[in-house]
Amino acid sequence: MDTPQHLALPITKEYIRTLPVFPNLAAENILVIQTLEQCLALQAELDAIRIFGFDTESKPTFKVGEKSTGPHLIQLATPNQAYLFQVSPEILAFLKPILENEQQLKVGFGLKNDTHIFRAKGISSNAMIDLSKSFSSFGYRSQVGIQTAIALLFQRYFAKSKKISTSNWSVKHLSPQQIHYAAADAYAALLCFEQLYQQQLLTPQLLQQIMKILEGSADKA
Repeated sequence: MDTPQHLALPITKEYIRTLPVFPNLAAENILVIQTLEQCLALQAELDAIRIFGFDTESKPTFKVGEKSTGPHLIQLATPNQAYLFQVSPEILAFLKPILENEQQLKVGFGLKNDTHIFRAKGISSNAMIDLSKSFSSFGYRSQVGIQTAIALLFQRYFAKSKKISTSNWSVKHLSPQQIHYAAADAYAALLCFEQLYQQQLLTPQLLQQIMKILEGSADKA
């Protein structure tokens, strides 16, 4: 995917919709994980990964004062694979070491709420890198969402369906649309990180934090 050289900023939603569609991972490269046995079979594979694209999904709340019981889905992605974990107490316990691992980067957008949710569940998430404020070089001083990020970095249209995003993520069997949507969020976040890193567009503070994590990971290996 090409990187845009000249764009009128800020770009509009109308402009974004005119772009070629973002190419998500193929269905065979998206793994839906429902059991602890599936998790354990992936243990060595996941332990060897240094950088994950990351996101979560939760069943939406509609009533005033209603508390979320999420996350109901936790997504991790590599350049070639997305892992969609349907959360249960056992699976959350399995993922806790990854979420708390200071030498495994988890990169995504809008992660502040995820950190709060995990803390409430006794998980102190580490090495979580929020890319939302990494677009000052494009003229954006406030937070940028993943759709705008993909348009800026790759000139692609990253479709976001409100119907899917507000669907019931706690169901036992996710729909193909939910699976596609969830995988894309984590996969696209990873691609954005790689592009920002390669183009040296990350803030010095964030880059310093990332280098410390990656160097620690290399030393540990």
